[in-house]
Amino acid sequence: MALNLQRSGIVLRPESSRVFFRPFDMPNRERLIRVLARVMTLPEEAVRVETERMLSAFADRHLHLREYLLRRFAEVEHELITDQPASENRRLLIGAYLTLEYSMEAAALFNPSVVPHPNQSGVPKDSLRLVLSLRATGEGHLSSIVFRTALIDGDGQISVTPPTRFAAAAAPYPNTSFEKRLFARKLAELGLLDEFASSVLDELDETFTLEQLRPAVDRGLRRGRFSARDRLQHTASGILALAQSNYELRFDPATRLSERVIFPNTPAERRGIEDARWVAFREEEGGTTYYATYSAYDGNIVLPQIVETADFLNFRINTLNGPEIRNKGMALFPRKLNGRYAMISRQDGENLFIMFSELLHFWYEKRLLLRPTEPWEFIQLGNCGSPIETEEGWLVLTHGVGAMRRYVLGAILLDRDDPTRVIGRLREPLLTPSESEREGYVPNVVYSCGGLVHAGRLLIPYAMSDQSTSFATLSLGELLAELRHHRSSTS
Repeated sequence: MALNLQRSGIVLRPESSRVFFRPFDMPNRERLIRVLARVMTLPEEAVRVETERMLSAFADRHLHLREYLLRRFAEVEHELITDQPASENRRLLIGAYLTLEYSMEAAALFNPSVVPHPNQSGVPKDSLRLVLSLRATGEGHLSSIVFRTALIDGDGQISVTPPTRFAAAAAPYPNTSFEKRLFARKLAELGLLDEFASSVLDELDETFTLEQLRPAVDRGLRRGRFSARDRLQHTASGILALAQSNYELRFDPATRLSERVIFPNTPAERRGIEDARWVAFREEEGGTTYYATYSAYDGNIVLPQIVETADFLNFRINTLNGPEIRNKGMALFPRKLNGRYAMISRQDGENLFIMFSELLHFWYEKRLLLRPTEPWEFIQLGNCGSPIETEEGWLVLTHGVGAMRRYVLGAILLDRDDPTRVIGRLREPLLTPSESEREGYVPNVVYSCGGLVHAGRLLIPYAMSDQSTSFATLSLGELLAELRHHRSSTS
C-alpha cells in the first residue's frame, strides 16, 4: 500500500548573514610581531579613527564584540616590546587584527535531528516545543552544530522560530582529569600505545590532568631519538588530541538557542563536526539527559564522539571508546534495555549492527542486525537517528543507497523486548528525493539524523541534497500497519 506521507513545504536554507567571531591567527610568531609593531607605531588619533571605523562596521553584527577583542589583545600582550600601557582603542584595534568573522552556515544547513525541548512552558494544548539540531557548513567545508526552536501542533503542522542574526561559539573547558588505565586503553584502540606513549604515561599518576600531560609529552620528545622525530611527533600529537577531545562548553544564559554554535574545538574536530543524532534519554532514576553521537573529523580519521546536556546551555563532550567504536552513524536507544545501554551502528560502512554495553562510553561487542536487501539499498544501509519506542516495537528510520548513489529513507521495526530481532521492514522507500529536492551540493539525497512521534504522527526532518532542510509527516499507525504487513518474512 502507498503511505500517505506529507511534505511540509517548509525549507530551511543556509543563511550567510549569520556570523560569529573566531581567532585569526598569524602563520608564525615573526609575522604576529610585525603586525603588532605596525599598530603600536600608529599615532593615537589614527588609532581612534580606525577603531571607530571598525566598530561602526562590525559591532552591530555581534554580541559582546568589544569584550572579545580585548581578550584577543590580552592573549598576545606579552609579545609587545614595551611596557608602555596601550589605550583601550589600541587594544581593541589589535584585537580586531587578530579576529575574523565566520559564516558557519553559508554553504549548507542539513542533516537534521529533533527532540522535545526541555522547556515546555507556555506551549499551546496538544502542541510540542522542539529542539532542532542541524549540521551547518561554512567556509572551507567546515561543519558545526547549530540549533533552531520549532513547534508541532496536534495536527502535525510545524512552525520554526526564525533565528536571530547573532551567533556565538563557547570556549571549551578541558575535562578536569583522566584515568590512566582508560586513557591507555583508548590509545591502544587508536594504534598509538607504543613505547613512547607508554613512557609518557609511566610519568603520570593514576589520575592526571591535561596540564600534567603536556609537560610529560614534551619531556618524552626531548628524550627521543632525533632519527625517530617524525614518528614520535605523530604519537605525541595523537596523545594530546585524545586528551583535548574531552571537554565542556558553557554558553551565556542570555543567548537564545539559535545563537549557540558547537564549533570544532579540538585537533580531532579540525575538519568538522558531522551528523549529530540526538536522543532524549530517560534515566533509570528519573529525569532526561539529551545525548548526541556525532563524527569528529580531522581530515583523515573519523572519531566517534558523544555530547550530553540537560538544558542545551551546558554541554559535555567525550570520546566513545572500545574496539567496536568505528565508522559513522551510531544512534543510542532512548533508555536502557535490561540494565544496559543499546546502540544502532554501522561499523563496516555497509550493514546495520546493534550493540549493548553496561557503560555509556565503552563498547566492545556488536551483532549483525540487517544487510542490504532491496535494490534501493544495495550499496549500503544506515540509520537515520535513534530508535523510537512504540507499542508495536522499536521503529528505526533507515537510509539506503542505491543506483547512481541515490539516498532514500526506509524504516524497520525491531522487537520491543528483543531488539536484535527485525520484525518488520519496508519493501519500498518511505521518502525519496522529489524533483525539487534532487539538486544541491550532493545531488539525489534525502537524509535524516532523527525524528519523533507526536499526537500519533511521525515527524521526519530531512536534508535535501546536503544543502537545505525540510519536514515530512505521516500517520504512525499507517506506517506500523505497513511494517506489520511484512512481519512474517522478516521475523
